[in-house]
Amino acid sequence: MKGVIAGGGTGGHLFPGMAIAEAFVQREKGNEVLFIGTEKGIEARVLSDGRFPLRTIRAMPLKGKSPLSKIKALWSLPAAISEALSALKEFRPQIVVGVGGYASGPTLVAAFLLGVKRAIHEQNMIPGMTNRFLKRLSHRIFVSFEEAKGYFPEGKTIVTGNPIRREFLACLHPGREWAVKKEEGRFTVLIFGGSAGAHRINEAIVEALSLLHAINSSVKFIHQTGRTDFDLVSEAYRERGFQALVGPFFEEMVACYQMADLVICRAGASTVAELAVCGKPAILIPYPYAAHNHQYINAKRLVDQGAARMILDEELSGETLSKMILHLIHHPEEREAMEEAIRKIGRPQAAEQIVDHCYKLIRENR
Repeated sequence: MKGVIAGGGTGGHLFPGMAIAEAFVQREKGNEVLFIGTEKGIEARVLSDGRFPLRTIRAMPLKGKSPLSKIKALWSLPAAISEALSALKEFRPQIVVGVGGYASGPTLVAAFLLGVKRAIHEQNMIPGMTNRFLKRLSHRIFVSFEEAKGYFPEGKTIVTGNPIRREFLACLHPGREWAVKKEEGRFTVLIFGGSAGAHRINEAIVEALSLLHAINSSVKFIHQTGRTDFDLVSEAYRERGFQALVGPFFEEMVACYQMADLVICRAGASTVAELAVCGKPAILIPYPYAAHNHQYINAKRLVDQGAARMILDEELSGETLSKMILHLIHHPEEREAMEEAIRKIGRPQAAEQIVDHCYKLIRENR
């Protein structure tokens, strides 16, 4: 059986798509998955290792762009749909799943024109523009949160949770090798701001290091900086004498999660899903310019359930961050309560459930 995952652009769209693809190829011998994305999206880099084939189309973003850019994007749509049609005719899938991002729309339209079964997945509580349009063309709609159901037709919308890549399921049963790798006696803080890093978080932790000198010998940092701030952050850890593993991007994020006692990060839907499955207490710093303020909504939901702490971006500073880090280090009972609460939110079988429903859809009206 063949399936297409359409969309990407950011890790928040791509990684759930990869989780669905992994579950699909594992389901039955001979299953194949093709990704359709763009050359500028994160998929072009992440999938360059050949784990899944990628076809790119010339789709362009509409939301948040200037009037001229929007005109260019609309002008490019016929070409993007034509390229998607060509890819689908060549690959001949039984189903196309859109995961958001601007390559998703033209590909789902192409699937509609060819009569191929169609589904979409919405990661956030408030759907983006692409999925609001594609709900009319989709046979099934999968959502991560119960709150998102109201935006879609009741009869074909299913709450599955947000799919996470198969490698993260190792967090459910951590092996001894990771316990050995975690340095004895060191409290480990994992910091990341998404696949491209987060300058505001990087700035705040650089400021915070001067205020954390009292725990210098008992803490270790794992910090994914993004490319732009790598030198700045690396030098800050060295100058202040902290033990730190710093990198622009970590491929082995599962190992990073497993070694962490506390996570400092943004609050995208995929990050929240990973935290939940890995059962990690977190300080969430929502990205303030996310569409529909969905990162704040995600973070607030976790805070209300006692599953995380939150610092608003406009309140973020070295002082506020260092105070919260020190508080959570010195109050292990609070971290344990957060771990217990966030694990209850996790849906580790989301990708499998989506594949189950895709199989049912494919077999309908054969």
